[in-house]
Amino acid sequence: MPEDTLQLAAYALAGSIPVVLVGAWILRATSNRSLTASMAVLVLIPTLSTLAGVTGVGGMMFGHQFERTATVLVVVAMVTLPAAVLLGRHQARKTVWENQIREQERVAEHSRRELVAWVSHDLRTPLAGIRAMAEALSDRVVGGIDVTRYAQQIMRETDRVSTMVDDLFEMSKINAGTLHLDLEPIDLRELIDEVLAANRANADRARIELVVEQPDTSVIATASDRALGRALTNLVTNAIAHSPSGSRVTVAVGYGDNDVWIRVDDIGPGIADSDMPRIFEVAYRGNSARTPTASDGIPTGSGMGLAIAAGLVQAHHGVITAVNRDRGCRFEMRIPAAADGTAHQRAGIGTLNRDAWSALGPFAHAPHREDR
Repeated sequence: MPEDTLQLAAYALAGSIPVVLVGAWILRATSNRSLTASMAVLVLIPTLSTLAGVTGVGGMMFGHQFERTATVLVVVAMVTLPAAVLLGRHQARKTVWENQIREQERVAEHSRRELVAWVSHDLRTPLAGIRAMAEALSDRVVGGIDVTRYAQQIMRETDRVSTMVDDLFEMSKINAGTLHLDLEPIDLRELIDEVLAANRANADRARIELVVEQPDTSVIATASDRALGRALTNLVTNAIAHSPSGSRVTVAVGYGDNDVWIRVDDIGPGIADSDMPRIFEVAYRGNSARTPTASDGIPTGSGMGLAIAAGLVQAHHGVITAVNRDRGCRFEMRIPAAADGTAHQRAGIGTLNRDAWSALGPFAHAPHREDR
């Protein structure tokens, strides 16, 4: 057994250093696997190295003093090891959560930049047209019947810009989680009649027949009449704009097991398989065209129609899907059915759609469909 201080230090180091080296190797080997295991090893290293140092200083003599020291170290290990495991699990969950939040923020920021760039690009076209026609009128370059035609075109382009701004405002509320809905029992058959009546003029100009398939009895859902009507309007407008002239758009409604569904079927070109996973991402386009063009007199969309529809459906705690059929495409919304005695409720879009903005890709717009 060593007597002086230098010998004590030497024996203590000889006993503890191997334990520390082994612990460091274990930490390195498990650093990318388990944070809980790493925390446990970190707690055990000082305890075991102390025990090894005491053993070395005692000259491997296991007397009464060694037993007292070993008992204290065992008790300390019994207390600190479970605490280290719990702390490691908590820290692991926190680390994973923080990494997910950072990734979501990165994706969301990228999505916002794309949206701003895309909207800025699409706003330039109608604004440039408005300015050119206004300058022509101001300089009296045109006259007679052309004045009326220019004025009507300015009104159409102004409506188009106004629609884009309204959609951008709606999308910003969805993204910020500030969209709140007044939910109440509504008959979806009446909602469908109102939406189709509002879109019938556009359908007639495009020579598209609007067909309704609904049961004779009421189809009641807990929803916001305004918000769900907006979502359905976007789907119907999308279907009309991308169906061939002389075809039809069918809107059907019915009950599921625990929900109600609304389907919008068209006979358009459908959606490419490569584009389908990103169907509800904001500002996504499946082709290289960046500027919407009018077709058959139907005003072009803002580029956010399907994204807004997805956000509004999710605000109802529902789901929206898109699938290709043999001919055309089907969009389906499913929302909770109204329970007996359902009262007015308040619903907020909350963090669900903020995550959706970044991941779910969560909202975008259909490639080769509305605003494509």
